[in-house]
Amino acid sequence: MHEPKKILVVSSGDLRLDANQVGWKFQEKMEQQLETTLKEFGFEILRGHTFDSVKQHGFIDSQKMGMEVFRTLDPNAPIIVAESVWQYTHHVLPGLMSHKGPILTLANWEGMSSGLVGMLNLNGSLTKAEVAYSTLWSKDFQDEFFKEKLSEWLNTGTITQDDSHVSSFESLQISESQRKRAEKFAYDFHHRKAIMGVFDEGCMGMFNAIVPDKLLNKLGIFKERLSQSALYAEMLNIADSEAQQILDWLIAKGMTFNWGSNPVTELTKEQTLDQCKMYIAAVRISDQFGCDTIGIQYQQGLKDLAAASDLAEGLLNNMDRPPVFDTEGKELYPKTLIPHFNEVDECAGIDALITTQLWQELGQAPETTLHDIRWGEEYLISGEPEFVWVFLISGAAPPAHFVGGYAGASSERQPPMYFKKGGGSLKGLSKPGNIVWSRIYVESDALCCDIGIGEVVSLPEEETQRRWENTTPAWPIMHAVLPGISKNQMMARHKANHIQVIYANSKEMAVEAAKIKATVFNSLGIKTFVCGALK
Repeated sequence: MHEPKKILVVSSGDLRLDANQVGWKFQEKMEQQLETTLKEFGFEILRGHTFDSVKQHGFIDSQKMGMEVFRTLDPNAPIIVAESVWQYTHHVLPGLMSHKGPILTLANWEGMSSGLVGMLNLNGSLTKAEVAYSTLWSKDFQDEFFKEKLSEWLNTGTITQDDSHVSSFESLQISESQRKRAEKFAYDFHHRKAIMGVFDEGCMGMFNAIVPDKLLNKLGIFKERLSQSALYAEMLNIADSEAQQILDWLIAKGMTFNWGSNPVTELTKEQTLDQCKMYIAAVRISDQFGCDTIGIQYQQGLKDLAAASDLAEGLLNNMDRPPVFDTEGKELYPKTLIPHFNEVDECAGIDALITTQLWQELGQAPETTLHDIRWGEEYLISGEPEFVWVFLISGAAPPAHFVGGYAGASSERQPPMYFKKGGGSLKGLSKPGNIVWSRIYVESDALCCDIGIGEVVSLPEEETQRRWENTTPAWPIMHAVLPGISKNQMMARHKANHIQVIYANSKEMAVEAAKIKATVFNSLGIKTFVCGALK
């Protein structure tokens, strides 16, 4: 009888102890299911690192640990990076960059644990790092698609995925007038030049979210490297009365704040006022440095000093927002938004900046946001089964996207395991309508973009609540259908945890605007691909 072959398995985790401890139950379940399936193919798991009885989890939780783990592993062996939680890519990237054996990234199809989000970030980072990998996902690791593709990887070291939903930009049919309009916009944008304010880079290990200056500068965009300590220092200069004015404005608009009394587990008014100060500070610093777009990292650094940045981020992304004045009483950025890219995802920042200005040129509402591609399931839409994605982000979505606007928005306590200092989200349900989606990413040392159209659908209230409860109830949600793209095609192709979305006035306008946007990107030197129904 032959001894089972061994497959190396490692798992990158969070940097935060609480998050790793909470997430370990999902990882244990995932690895048990994976072990059962691998045995069917004659393989056994050889875990590259053990459970830590002191920390009470078995994740690689730092770059240092990751390097130490990979030093002990056979660099030629097949390896599975199994992800059931949000993970910091830089924990395993050094080891994977020098690994010579086949690499498979793997996630559990589970909304509550963020494994899909973590894996997509890892995939985007490996793509940027020019590391060859295959990728898979499953709910129970027993479905036909998973087993077929796993068998392919075990036998060949690679997986062939279906990318028939993708076409080159050259295949896009666009009118001469649209093309000229797009090319003129691209020329003017590049000629004007723009400043991207970056409050510290590299949030949560997102290697894929850092755009090299040489690529960014070719677009006419230049980084202003700012420190989060400066943002916090500016918050200390803001009077309580100024923060109260922001809060009063939001309450007058009908926004709800779900305050409690225990700051450890509940949102408090004091935390909300802290967030209002951050909003004012962000606008003032943006004005000081002439920023056209900004990104706040928050998750490392500010999380130990101040309440969450998400309320400020959502307000910045909205045309109708509380006015902010400088110390002389002059209103800053009047009657306009300041595009904010959540978690300092500079790829999303490029997209948000260009898209905001382009949509204003096209006479469309310019509010845009990124979301996590968090999860999804089929649902009957008009009697037909449709795969409805759950797009979810921690609070940066603008109220203009929500059913009811500010009156439909609420602020709820961010999860304590991520946000010890508290603070609320800017939560809402995205309104039905037509959208353009896109993602800029780095591949082969060049900027690339996938772009398509979609529809935000309305689901029954009980289904919306079920999806919220199966992900993160405090965060804004979007029910998205991407026509012409299956679940597996999207997962295999998408090279980031984030997706950029913006509304259009109609399906026809979404198609036209997406074509113009694709042409703008292509004219700026971004290698652009059209996806799904946009083909």
